[in-house]
Amino acid sequence: MSSPALAAMPSDAIPLAELSPGRRGRLAPPRQGRPIPRRLQDLGFVPGTLVQMVRRAPFGDPVEVELRGYRLCLRLAQLAVLEVEPEDATT
Repeated sequence: MSSPALAAMPSDAIPLAELSPGRRGRLAPPRQGRPIPRRLQDLGFVPGTLVQMVRRAPFGDPVEVELRGYRLCLRLAQLAVLEVEPEDATT
């Protein structure tokens, strides 16, 4: 049974790696045929989770993201399957 919050998500998701530093978004359900890797799920990367792009390394890789109250650095290749629904920048 799917969550109503996930079912109501708009489909204009962008890759997490394209999120600008300081911006936040909710993880979108994976596209068909591209499951979220188990390691990322174990770290809390599940659809509906709020994620913030904190900063990028000087050459763009790795990136620091914040979710569920903690921060971690990951390579862009590790984030390739993740998409987010960006939140409005009106804060």
